[in-house]
Amino acid sequence: MWIEEAQAVSKRSWDILIPTIRKAGSRITVTLNPELDTDETYVRFIENPPPDSVVVKINYADNPWFPEVLEAERLHALATMPRVDYDNIWEGLCKPAVTGAIYADEIAKAQEEGRIGLFPYDPALKVHVIFDLGWNDKMAIGLCQRHISSLRLIEYIEVDHKTLDWCSAELKQKNLNWGRLWLPHDGAHGDYKTGKSAEQIMRELGWDVGIVPIQPVETGIKAARMAFGQLYINKTKCERLIQCLKRYKRDVPVSTGEPGAPVHDEWSHGADMFRYMASTAPKMVNEDMRPISYHRLTR
Repeated sequence: MWIEEAQAVSKRSWDILIPTIRKAGSRITVTLNPELDTDETYVRFIENPPPDSVVVKINYADNPWFPEVLEAERLHALATMPRVDYDNIWEGLCKPAVTGAIYADEIAKAQEEGRIGLFPYDPALKVHVIFDLGWNDKMAIGLCQRHISSLRLIEYIEVDHKTLDWCSAELKQKNLNWGRLWLPHDGAHGDYKTGKSAEQIMRELGWDVGIVPIQPVETGIKAARMAFGQLYINKTKCERLIQCLKRYKRDVPVSTGEPGAPVHDEWSHGADMFRYMASTAPKMVNEDMRPISYHRLTR
């Protein structure tokens, strides 16, 4: 079996496909131009290749028939393209983020400066919880600590079809030094079925709750960009969030080519949570917090 443009194959597709290749001597040939170093195909076959794999990197320099017209094109690209794009197209290197990603430059700088790594939980600092609410859509939850001018995202959780009491119980089981729990502005609105708001429910479950003020998305994006300079992300426990930030992009209509509003997709929930975190960061303190109540630790 030969799979071309394999960088786009998902984890679920590989999990289904690979067990079906059973015949003795059979093999899967995969060709790709990598996009992100977190893509499933790249991680599965390049970063962690199976023991019987043969991995070969081939570029223009390996082509003995590489024509002069393409060499001229390559040199022009080298002189005029952003280096990230040139390295991806001509050298086969991964991009720091997808084309058109809103936080592409910020993610690239954070990686260069070593601020995406193994940063542990500090028990001396409060852990603030930031929610992007969802049910059919994803519920995105970030755990953040603040120390002087730095922000530390120590864990990210993403679930769907889970109730707030389930989320509360999962969080409480971590036994961290909890600070305030932040909900988006719609968390203050009552649910039409119960009449209770998410804010009321989480308060009854023992949390010290704050509401993120409503603001335009573009204002939140600007705040998020500014927060990146202070940010340290745990690359293991926030792996999914890093993917979300790398893939959060604007809609670019073919007819105009002009970037529009951010795309609402599977990656936008984590990015929305990140915006809320950036907006509330100045209010994240490590003292004068009401102790969390564990009297209703239920699922």
